[in-house]
Amino acid sequence: MEEPLKVTRKHFSKLGGMFVLGTVIIYAVQLIPAALVQIFRPEWLQDANVSLSLSMLPMYLIGMPALIALVKRVPAVTVEKKEMKWWQFLLALIMCFGVMYASNFIGTFISTVIGLLKGSAVQNALLDIATSISPLFVVLYMVICAPIMEEYVFRKLIVERTVKYGQGVAVLLSGFMFGLFHGNLNQFAYAFTLGCFLAYLYVKTGKLKITIMIHMIVNFMGSVVSLKLLDLIDLNGYMEIVENGMDMNALADFMTENALGWTLYMFFVFFIIASILTTLVLFIVSLATKKITFARGQVVIPRGKRFRTVILNIGMLLYSIFWIVMIVIQLFV
Repeated sequence: MEEPLKVTRKHFSKLGGMFVLGTVIIYAVQLIPAALVQIFRPEWLQDANVSLSLSMLPMYLIGMPALIALVKRVPAVTVEKKEMKWWQFLLALIMCFGVMYASNFIGTFISTVIGLLKGSAVQNALLDIATSISPLFVVLYMVICAPIMEEYVFRKLIVERTVKYGQGVAVLLSGFMFGLFHGNLNQFAYAFTLGCFLAYLYVKTGKLKITIMIHMIVNFMGSVVSLKLLDLIDLNGYMEIVENGMDMNALADFMTENALGWTLYMFFVFFIIASILTTLVLFIVSLATKKITFARGQVVIPRGKRFRTVILNIGMLLYSIFWIVMIVIQLFV
């Protein structure tokens, strides 16, 4: 058994190693244009849209394709394609929202506690970016480019190279590597659970268009709808009233002026709560009726040796350590 495990460990090490090399390339192609602009046109960096484009375009046009080419050097198997009915897609979408929002609350709580302990708030990089760039760039990079590229890399490429060791291994590794790749604690919690859920859908359907569509809808709700609602309720104006003694007349006038925004926001909050509760019920029912299953792979890794085989190898350790360090740095900057 030791010899097959050694071969399996090398397979995962190669996969992790290719992701490490790809990550280095992504960072390089992002840093070089930014450095050149800093030297010759530093004023461009004052524009958040230009600054973000200098990071995103090299990554999507050069870095990610290079990563894909590297990962494709690792042997893969094809995932069997199966049909998904419209109502199954709808339930999957609702559960995806429930999983994401529930885990986001957990991640936010942990970040808040860490912020209190260190005496300053943990920065939410995604929120900072989304609120500083134009809606057009939000849609382009976060709603279109990110879901397409991330689903291809972290679902298709990873799952097809790990599913022969079991669907459970493929799902967890896809979520784990996807979560780490975001590079900050605020996103890791929900990116991990969202990644696992989308990977589960992919191993069961073999259709990447399904996970891309769900990922796009989720990102649209998170980066466009939610931010627009925050604008409509004028949260800064509300906080100013609270900080000035909570004058009831001023508060009544404020709520009247922003009635539509607060009404829509309450519907959004209701949607979040409903999606979490629905997901919890569906998850319990699925477990009770054994609807959630993970097929064994062609190669079975014995219990008690899976973590050591899949993660405790050179390639995966380098990938994990690199991103964990990035997350720790993000917490304390």
